This record gives sequence, C-alpha cells and structure tokens, in this order.
Amino acid sequence: MSRKIKVVAVAAGIVAAASVAWPVAAQYAKPEDAVKYRKAAFTVMGSHMGRIFAQLKSTTPDMRVIQTSAQTVESMSKLPWDAFAPNTELVADTQALPALFKNDAKVKELAQKMQEEVSKLNTVAKSGDVAAIRTQFNAAAKSCDNCHDDFRAK
Repeated sequence: MSRKIKVVAVAAGIVAAASVAWPVAAQYAKPEDAVKYRKAAFTVMGSHMGRIFAQLKSTTPDMRVIQTSAQTVESMSKLPWDAFAPNTELVADTQALPALFKNDAKVKELAQKMQEEVSKLNTVAKSGDVAAIRTQFNAAAKSCDNCHDDFRAK
C-alpha cells in the first residue's frame, strides 16, 4: 500500500471514530440551533396530531390522512431528544422548563413512553378501525401531555 493511500486510510479512520464519539451538542453550531431543531420536530408532530384529531372528529374520517399523519408522528418522535443539548436551557426562546434539564431519567422515560404510544397509534391507524384509532390517539396524546405537564411552560 502506498504511503499516500495509508495516510488517507488513517485519516478516514480518525474521522469515522471522531464522528461516532463526537458529542451530540457539537451537532449544532449554537444552542439556539438545537432549540430550533427540536421545536421544528415538535411542531411537525403537533401539526400531524392535529390532523388526526380533526379527522377523528369528522363524520367521515379520511383514513389516508390519519395513516400518513400517524406515520409522520412516529418518525418525528425520534428526532427532538438529542437537541436537548447542554446550554440549550439558557436559550430564551423555548418553552422547556429548567426542571427538564435536571431530570434526565424522567425525561427519557416519558420520551420512550410517548414513542411507544405513537408507534402503537401508527400500527392501529393501518387497521382502519376508527374506534381503535380514537382510543390509541387519546393514549398517545396523553403521553405527550405527561411531559408537557412537568417540563413545558404553559
């Protein structure tokens, strides 16, 4: 192997190792960027939960809207958590209460529960059973509220 190829291979290995070990906070140029990212994820989730809710109130719910929205909510539910990075509690433009940053175990537990409930919602939505979707929608919404009650400014 030529010296140049060895240098490139070693450099690539270092970059790969660094990217795995790179702190989550380093993914964002500024704490404000992390806050914008997580707010965007929660906004999309909330919008799609609203779409599902509107369909469930309708006398003729559009299953396509419910199903695509449930899928979107499940996908988005995995995104915001890394963006609760160090120093984001100092950003003024957030509804996250200081208690959120002092209760990692509780937040992780609530986030996991929410992800489980929205995953179930996505599964139930595929069935097309409006009554079952309504029941699971309420469980998913409650799992969101559980975190909001303790860690989000009103």
